[in-house]
Amino acid sequence: MDVETAADHAEMPAVAECHRQVERILQSSAFRNASTLQQLLQFIAARSLEKGVEPLKEYVIGVEAFGRPADFDPKTDTIVRVQTHRLRLKLKEYYEGEGRRDPILVEIPKGHYLAQFETSTELKGILDGEGQTSQSIRAGGPRGTLGQGVVRHPGRIALWIGTVCALGLIFTAGLWTGKHRGAQSSPLMSGNSLQAFATGDDPVKAFWASFVGDDQNPVIAYPDAVFLLDNSNDLFRYRQGASDDRGSLVDPHLARQFASNPDLVEKAGALYYENGYTGAGELQAVAMLAGLFGQMGLRPIIKPSRDITPVDLRQHSVILLGSSFQNVAVAQLMTPGDFRFINPDTHLEQWRAEIVNTQPHPGEAASYHTGRDPVTHVLKQDYAIFSVQSGVITGRHIAVLGGLDTTGTEGATMFATSQSGVEELAKGLSVTKQKNQALIIPQFQALVRVRLEKGSEVLGASLEAIHKIDVANTHSTDGSTSLPAQSQ
Repeated sequence: MDVETAADHAEMPAVAECHRQVERILQSSAFRNASTLQQLLQFIAARSLEKGVEPLKEYVIGVEAFGRPADFDPKTDTIVRVQTHRLRLKLKEYYEGEGRRDPILVEIPKGHYLAQFETSTELKGILDGEGQTSQSIRAGGPRGTLGQGVVRHPGRIALWIGTVCALGLIFTAGLWTGKHRGAQSSPLMSGNSLQAFATGDDPVKAFWASFVGDDQNPVIAYPDAVFLLDNSNDLFRYRQGASDDRGSLVDPHLARQFASNPDLVEKAGALYYENGYTGAGELQAVAMLAGLFGQMGLRPIIKPSRDITPVDLRQHSVILLGSSFQNVAVAQLMTPGDFRFINPDTHLEQWRAEIVNTQPHPGEAASYHTGRDPVTHVLKQDYAIFSVQSGVITGRHIAVLGGLDTTGTEGATMFATSQSGVEELAKGLSVTKQKNQALIIPQFQALVRVRLEKGSEVLGASLEAIHKIDVANTHSTDGSTSLPAQSQ
C-alpha cells in the first residue's frame, strides 16, 4: 500500500498526533536555539504528512524551505544536505534525551528527505523493558501501513545494546583514568563526603562542593570552535553558518558567505571542517579543575562544548570554558547579566573584542579590553568573566570561566580554584561562611583581571568587579537565588 492509500485509510487522530509530536520537538530545549533546523523539520514534516506526497527533491527544499533563488543549484550549494544531516543528528540527540518517552518517533531515513513517523509504545517498551510493538506511517523510506503492528527491527535493538555496552566500556575506562589521576586517598565520594567538603574549612572545596551538589560527575566543557582547513594545513575562522562533521568537505558557497576572511577563502581551494583545536588556556583550565575534583573524589566528564546535551544539563552541573566567541554553549546558556562579551566586528581577532559592563557601579569602567604593550603589541593583561547561575533543574548549576583571550580563561580558573580567589569572591559578595555550615553563594558574575608576561604566561588574577545576577530576569526553572548546600 502506498503512502496515499495508507493515509486515506488512516484515522485522522493518528496524523494529528504526528503533527503534535512535531510541535513537541520544535518546542524542546534541544531545538530551542536551532531556528534553521526548526524551519527544516516543519517543512519536511508538513510535506511528509500530505496525501499523495511525492519524494522531496533538494531543489524544492532549498527554494521553498530555505528561500534560495530560482537558480538554486544543489550541486554547488549543499545547504540541504548539510542541514538535513544536522537535523538527523539533532533528532537523535532529542530522542536520547528529553524525548526518550515521547509517544511518536520521528526519523528521516538516509537517502530520503521525507520523514518517517512511528508510534512509540514499542520505543517506550525498549526503554521501560516492556517489549511492546509499534505502528507506523512511513513516507519516502520503506513502505508500511498505518494501523498494522510492525515489530521494530532486531538490528536496531542490537545496535542500541552495542552502543550501551561501548559506552559502558568507555565509562569504565574513564573511571580508571580518574582514579589514577586523583589522590590515592580520595575514592569516589558519597553524598555525606561531599557534604563534609561543603561544610568544611577549605574554602575552595566548600565552594565547589556546593556548586556540584550531589553530582559525582560534573561536566567540564571546553570550546571546539569551527575552522576551515585547507590542503596546506592553514586554518580560516568560521564563526557561523552550517557546519558538518570534522573532515567533511565545505561547500564553497558557505565558506565565502560565513568565513571571517572570504577573500582569502576564495583563493584557498578545497576546504574541510576542522573543530579539533582549543586554546592552551582552556587546556590549563581543564587540568586545574580536574585536579581539584580528583582531590574531592569526583570524576568529571570532559567533553567538547558542541556535545553538551539536555541530558547533561539535567543530570549534571556544568562548567563551560571560554568566551561566547569560541564556546557555542556559552553563547547559548550563559544567563544575561551586567557583564557581556561583545565583538563589534566578527571579522577581527578577539583581541579587539571587549567585556561590556551594562550597569557600572561606582569606580567601575563601562568596558574592558585586553591590554597590549604599545610598542611590541605583546599581550600584558586580559579580562575574563566568572559566573555561576542556576541550571535547568533544581540542584544543578552552570558556571562560565571565559576570557577575552585563552589566557583569560586560564587566569579565571586559577582565581576560581585558589583560596585567595574564593575568599576574595566571598568578600565581594558579602558572604560569610559559618563553622560547620555550607557556603551559600548567590548567583553572580565576576570580572577577573589577569596579568600576563610574554603574552601567554599568567602571573596572577584578581577580582576587578562582581555583580549579583538579578534572578527575577532569568529563566531558571527552579527560581533559586543561591547554590544550595548538599542535602543530608
